[in-house]
Amino acid sequence: MGDLRITGSGGEILSLYDLPWSKSLEDWTEDPGLTSMRGISRHVVRLVRTGDRDEDVYAVKETVEEFSKREYALLRELASRGAPSVEPLAVVDGRLDNRGNELPTALVTRYLPYSLPYRVILSSNVTPHEINMMANALALLLVKLHLIGFWWGDCSLSNALFRRDADQYSAYLVDAETGEFQSALTEGQREHDLEISLFNVAAELEDLAIAGYLHPGMDPIRSSKGVIARYRRLWAALNEPKILDPKDRHAVEKAMRSLQDLGFAVEEVEVALDGEKGILKFVPKLVAAGYHQARLKQILGIDAEELQAKRLLASFDRYRSREPNPKPPIEESAHTWLTKVYDHVIGMIPADLRGRVEPAQMFHEILEHRWYLGEKAGRDLGLDFATQDYVEKILPFRTDSGTQAAAEDYASDLVAQGE
Repeated sequence: MGDLRITGSGGEILSLYDLPWSKSLEDWTEDPGLTSMRGISRHVVRLVRTGDRDEDVYAVKETVEEFSKREYALLRELASRGAPSVEPLAVVDGRLDNRGNELPTALVTRYLPYSLPYRVILSSNVTPHEINMMANALALLLVKLHLIGFWWGDCSLSNALFRRDADQYSAYLVDAETGEFQSALTEGQREHDLEISLFNVAAELEDLAIAGYLHPGMDPIRSSKGVIARYRRLWAALNEPKILDPKDRHAVEKAMRSLQDLGFAVEEVEVALDGEKGILKFVPKLVAAGYHQARLKQILGIDAEELQAKRLLASFDRYRSREPNPKPPIEESAHTWLTKVYDHVIGMIPADLRGRVEPAQMFHEILEHRWYLGEKAGRDLGLDFATQDYVEKILPFRTDSGTQAAAEDYASDLVAQGE
C-alpha cells in the first residue's frame, strides 16, 4: 500500500484512502442495497458508501491504467461542458495485494442519486410507455453529446443511468471509455454512433425479452429503431433550416420558442431573407441544452432536471400571474413562492419518508396528484390536501429510482389520460 496513488480533485478523495485497495474489487463487501442499484458492465464494478449522505456513494471500476486515466479526463471534460454524465472523482493506481502482486487501476466516480440502470427499472412491472420514455431519453442524451462534439462509440442502455424527470426520464452517460472529442462531428461520425446504438439497444432489449422482462408485444428491433428516429427528429429540429413567413413579425421569436420548448437555449441564429422566393430562412447556429434548468436556477435557485424545471417554472409563473398589480420584483415573488409553496410542500414530508424521491420530482408528482384528486372530486382540493394524500397513499410505495412499487391504479389512470 506504500506506493498507492489516488489522483483526483477535491478534498473528499482523502476519504477514499480507507477503502480496501489491497483486495481485488471482486472481493469487496458490497451493501445489498447498493448491489441492487448496480447494472452490468464489461469490467468489475462495486458501489461503496463512505458516509451517510447520498453524495458519499461511489462507483469503483477496475480497468487498465491507460484507459482509466483517459476516461477520467473525458468525464472531466464532459462535466466542464455541462454534459449529462457521472462525476469523476479519482484514479487509483499503484495497488498491491497483501502478497505484493499488482492489482488493476481503479476509476472512481460519484454515483448519481435517484438513478438506476435500465435493467433494474425494466425488471419491475413497467409499461411500454415507460420503455419508450427511456428510449427517448437515450436519444436526447446522444443529441446533447453530439452537439458538444463528443463521439460516444458505445451508446447503449447499459452505459447510461436513468432518473425520473417529471413524467419522462433523463439519461446520463456513465461509461466514456470509448468516446472522443472532436471540434465538430461529421455526419459520418454521427451515423456511426447511431449504428452502434441501433445494434446495442436491440441486443439489450432482446436479452430482456428472453429473460421474460420485456413487455409482451414489444419488438426489440422496432424499439431500437425508435431511438434512432427520435434522435433524427431532434437533430433536425435543432440544426436544419426552417422556412418562416416573412410577413409574421413574430416568426423568429416563435421559432426560437419552439426550440426552448424542447429544452434548448438558442445562443446564436442566422436569418436570411430570399426576396425572389419571398421566404425567410431561420437557421439555428448555436444551441445549448438545459434552457429551463438554467432559468429555474437563475430565478429560484433550484437544481432540477429539464422537465422538472419546466413544471416548477410553470407553477411559479401561475403564482406570479395571480399577484396583484403592480407586481413586486421577480426576486421578491421568487422568494415568496419558495417559502410559501415549494419549501412548504417539501417540509410536509415526514422525516421517515424523506429521500425516497428527489424533491423537484416529488413536487411535480404532488402537482399531478392534486390534478388527479380534483378530477375525481370535481373540484380543486388544494395543495396541502394533495400533499397529505400523496404522503399517505403514494410515497410509502415509491423508491428513490422514481419507479412505483404499488399504487398501480393511480399510475394506470395517469397513463390512460396521457400524462
